[in-house]
Amino acid sequence: MSGVTPEIAADFIVEAQEILDRLGEQLVTLEQADDDPDQLNAVFRGFHTLKGGAGFLGIQPMVELCHAAEETLGAARAGQTRLQPRHFDAAQQSLDWLQSMLDALGGGTDPVAPPPELIRQFGLEDEPPGPGTGDRGPGKAMACASDDAAGTDELIGDDEFEALLDQLHGAKQSPGASAPVPAAVSDAISEEEFEALLDQLHGTAAPGGPPGPGKEMACALDNAARTNDKPSPSASASASASAPAPGPRPPVPAPGKPAPRPPSTEAEHTVRVDTRRLDAIVNLIGELVLTRNRLKTLRTRLKDEELDRAVGSLDVATARLQSAVMRTRMQPVGKVFSRFPKVARDVARSLHKEVDLELVGAETELDRNLVEALADPLVHLVRNAIDHGIEPPDLREASGKPRAGRVRLVAQQEGDHVGIEIQDDGAGIDPERLRAKAREKGLIDSEAASRLSPEECLHLVFLPGFSTKAEVTDISGRGVGMDVVQSRIRELSGQIQIHSEPGRGSRFSIRVPLTLAILPTLLVQAGEPVYALPLARVLEVLHAPQAALGWFDGRAVLDRRSHTLPLVDLRAWLGVAPEATPLLTIVVLQQGDSRFGLIVDQVRGREEVVIKPLPRSLRGLPGYAGATLIGDGRLALILDVDGLRGDG
Repeated sequence: MSGVTPEIAADFIVEAQEILDRLGEQLVTLEQADDDPDQLNAVFRGFHTLKGGAGFLGIQPMVELCHAAEETLGAARAGQTRLQPRHFDAAQQSLDWLQSMLDALGGGTDPVAPPPELIRQFGLEDEPPGPGTGDRGPGKAMACASDDAAGTDELIGDDEFEALLDQLHGAKQSPGASAPVPAAVSDAISEEEFEALLDQLHGTAAPGGPPGPGKEMACALDNAARTNDKPSPSASASASASAPAPGPRPPVPAPGKPAPRPPSTEAEHTVRVDTRRLDAIVNLIGELVLTRNRLKTLRTRLKDEELDRAVGSLDVATARLQSAVMRTRMQPVGKVFSRFPKVARDVARSLHKEVDLELVGAETELDRNLVEALADPLVHLVRNAIDHGIEPPDLREASGKPRAGRVRLVAQQEGDHVGIEIQDDGAGIDPERLRAKAREKGLIDSEAASRLSPEECLHLVFLPGFSTKAEVTDISGRGVGMDVVQSRIRELSGQIQIHSEPGRGSRFSIRVPLTLAILPTLLVQAGEPVYALPLARVLEVLHAPQAALGWFDGRAVLDRRSHTLPLVDLRAWLGVAPEATPLLTIVVLQQGDSRFGLIVDQVRGREEVVIKPLPRSLRGLPGYAGATLIGDGRLALILDVDGLRGDG
């Protein structure tokens, strides 16, 4: 990559990653309908574009791998072959290799060449030769001859490239010069002709296929550029016969006058911004929110009318600015969803299962950081749904189900949160089997296990080291995974729930906030310190007399007629001395499908806060999600609702 700036390489990595993400989904769609010309063209163009960029940067392993895929896809486009299952397997494996090459490029190391067996897997040895593969005559130039040699991507020099451009748009001429322009060249070239020119630089456009009019034209132009003279009669005739009728020749500017500027295209409405700049702006917005909160607190204390109006205006402007900046960081969850067709296809093939994957709500938007953070947990859940949930085809058929299992990913916005569900129509989860397995592994004692409801048994899969797999595979069964998934979701201030019916399937429901930068909270007190509860988990605040408390299984509860509400005393949870009071203040919190009450001394009100990470010495403590500064300038700890119930 000598002579290539880091900025160009970084741009290539970003664009190549987008192409790879799309290719995984496009290949699965093409495999399901291999006679779809639009999908075939889209896949071909993806590999072709990757190859062109890699050739420009001199990444030869990537060029060779893309060229091998391009050869087979080009032959399929030309109708010379039909794509076989081994071709699709090779293409999917190629995406994994190309991803590792991109990762190496981003890490500043040399990409590793793919194995020769993978290149050979693309071969067409079993196919009859198609038309147009013979010699095109002795007049072709070296660049055209390279089209018949797979993997030959010799770059042309700057002078030669300039000559090609001159042939397309009129050579730079001195006043009075009247060098003829080839009849094949008009004002604008077609997309196919432009692709052919790219192929002169980076390899053939449709390997294995007939050259086509644009290709012949490019070869004629290349011959002309190399001799800096008029094309030979045979080349000109070939180009003239195969190219569209030429348009009017552009006027030659008069001596001393600048050439007329081409008509301006539509103004660009987007710019590419380094995400670190966006993160810096979000941090500044956070500081502004803290200052606003401080001024709002002072306003109530000072009771000045002018200050009140000024702070009110600042409050409105800050809210608008905060909303605008957050929207710039929003990305559709489809960026993550696009990789799942490949994941599902690869896992299903390795397990000899048949799976149909359905994606719903890919346009739903989330904060960019959340989209990236959700990728690994969602991949694990999709793999688990196919491995643990979907039965083998014969077993499904015997039980009256379709041979192909169904996995659905559904995303939708729910107020200031986004809900994502992974559903399958597989065997479901037997809660009694989970109860027995947890006891057998010593993850829970017999007495505690016997008290669990069927719904609570399902959540045993989140215990560290829990697995029901009889044997270890590359897919799952290593005793790790679901606990990490739950921890990662909790780190995102989200929650995950399981719903399952044996024989009918399972549903994993994830709920995360739209953004993590600024969190609406309810401030409460237990003693002097102030604590923040995520407002999305707060259902209501109620008051009850101390005498209304009851006890069940050693825990305080409140009888609310329709149900019994378990209680957690925040003072007791913190280890602070209890305070006798005749009237209890209880914050009712949502935890999955259940709810519980948190007894506090006082509710201070709602406040938007900026989440700050805990000091390293406090990280990992159950029940704490972070820290923040509140309006009166004090530090407040943000509580993890799930951790409170678990330890309460």
